[in-house]
Amino acid sequence: QLRLVESGPHLVQPGGSLRLTCLVSRDTAAPYVVGWFRQAPGKEREGISCIRRRDGTTVYGDSVKGRFRIFRDNAKMSATLQMNELKPEDTAMYYCAAGAGFCVDYIKGTSEWDFWGQGAQVTVNG
Repeated sequence: QLRLVESGPHLVQPGGSLRLTCLVSRDTAAPYVVGWFRQAPGKEREGISCIRRRDGTTVYGDSVKGRFRIFRDNAKMSATLQMNELKPEDTAMYYCAAGAGFCVDYIKGTSEWDFWGQGAQVTVNG
C-alpha cells in the first residue's frame, strides 16, 4: 500500500515549485524501486522519476530532467518528488508507485508498476 502525503499546494504558477511525498505502508514488503508517473486527460501515462531504494540510483523521464528530483528516506519508507520550474504542460494527476523491477523499464513504460497510490492533482496555471 502506498499513501500519498502532499506537501504544499497543488495549484502553482508557471516557474513555481511543489513537493510531493509518498509513504510506503509498513505492512508492505519493501519495494525494490519507488517512483512517480503522471497522466493528463487524453494523454498516455508517463513515467517521470524512479529511485532504487538500495543505493539511491535515479532515472528520470526526458520531459522532467534537470527540473525534478526524487529522493528517498529508507528509514521512513518514503519517497519525495521535488518539482521545480513547473510548466503548464506538467499539469496532470501524479501517482506514487513501487515495483520489483528496474527503474529504466518503468520510466520507458515497458514494465507496469506493481502498485501505486491514489494520486494527486497538480495544476500549473498562471
